[in-house]
Amino acid sequence: MSKDLVGRFSEKEKLTSALRSHRSELIAVYGRRRIGKTYLIREFYSENFVFSITGLRSAVRSDQIENFLIELEQHTRDFQNEKPENWLQAFNLLKQYLQTIRKSKKKKVIFIDEFPWIDTMRSGFLPAFENFWNTYCTSRNDLIVVICGSAASYMIKKIIKNKGGLHNRLTRKIKLEPFSLKEVKAFFTYKNIHLPDIEILKIYMALGGIAEYLEHIQSGDSSVTAIDRICFQKGAQLEHEFDEVFKSLFDEGTYHEQIIQALAKGPKKGMSRNGILSSKNLTSGGQFSKSLMELIESGFVEKHRAYHNNKKTTLYRIFDEFSLFHLQFIEPHKGNRWTQLYTKKAYESWCGYAFEMIGYKHIENIKRALRCDQINSKNYSWSNEAAQVDLVIDRDDNNVNLCEFKFYSDTFELDAKYAATLRKKETQYIKTTKSKKGINTVMLATWGITGKHSIGLVTKSLTIECLFK
Repeated sequence: MSKDLVGRFSEKEKLTSALRSHRSELIAVYGRRRIGKTYLIREFYSENFVFSITGLRSAVRSDQIENFLIELEQHTRDFQNEKPENWLQAFNLLKQYLQTIRKSKKKKVIFIDEFPWIDTMRSGFLPAFENFWNTYCTSRNDLIVVICGSAASYMIKKIIKNKGGLHNRLTRKIKLEPFSLKEVKAFFTYKNIHLPDIEILKIYMALGGIAEYLEHIQSGDSSVTAIDRICFQKGAQLEHEFDEVFKSLFDEGTYHEQIIQALAKGPKKGMSRNGILSSKNLTSGGQFSKSLMELIESGFVEKHRAYHNNKKTTLYRIFDEFSLFHLQFIEPHKGNRWTQLYTKKAYESWCGYAFEMIGYKHIENIKRALRCDQINSKNYSWSNEAAQVDLVIDRDDNNVNLCEFKFYSDTFELDAKYAATLRKKETQYIKTTKSKKGINTVMLATWGITGKHSIGLVTKSLTIECLFK
């Protein structure tokens, strides 16, 4: 087990539990491209591997089987003259190899990476794998089979919600999420990169918590120099990443990119399903619904509850920092440098939106700072024609927190005009919802707030420090 894995505490608990269990384990790992799925499994189970294979992208069945045999020959010479014609025969060879390994209490790991790439149309791979697991692996108690894929829609439909041979066969599933701000800070510390929290936050707002993107940050970087080098300079590592992500995860001719583009240009509070359709002149139907759901499952879009007046509605918004940053800055400003772009008014406006997105991703941090993390709550945005609240934490202890997010370059001076705006939000919320709960306004500002007008109005002032805990 590698000691070099930063964060991923709940995931490591599941993987450790699988090592100690009394049975063979079938684990599905999924999450968006570049998030660190392969690294997690290879590092954590490095001492337990007995066989691993990575699927070939856009390859035919015969090439996939040949790749399988080549990997098998890395472990044994017994099958050099074998030429399996189908996946049943290929898995039978794997079975024979496993039978030659001395039995012990130590778990033996079989890792199949990019599983969806191997299961091409009419390849027979999935039924053969189902047979391998059901007839052989379950007869032993010392195997861990990990199947991994970036195509979240495939992993959910064909593996997690499988209605055939793998129905209810998974023993554990891991959806790998982006790093939190706390994990990013720990990751940089591990790499001997020491940055102030505000600089880490600015990097996170552009790149998100995607492990592979963060690997490109170097010691001595500021957020400006790092983003400029990684996204804008000639030959930048992430220059074509947006297009590559969509090519690798989703089929051509679908609505994924159009949905993302509509949301990037839409209101920051999000868009309704009909709003997305009308903005791109798309037709409602199965293809659109499938594309939207796949974006949600892959972590690019968030479906969230919002209340307009007192009517609940469902809104969608971009929930992937890099996608938003690409569409707002990288794509429209090719050939420009971030060292000039970040000084523009557009960047200041975008920061507010990105900061709000990060606040939503770290709601549990905010609740801990408010000392209400043990209390159940409904979390949503709210608006009417006169006011809008970034985040409502509607708590079961008869209290409501109206949270205002403010990204600002210094301590924010809460003047009389801004105080009036906050009071109006409280008044409108109470009037519209007719809530009888205690209403408390919370400010989450980059460096906190100051000013006499906050006294008696802002119940709690939070800084970005709470997002890193």
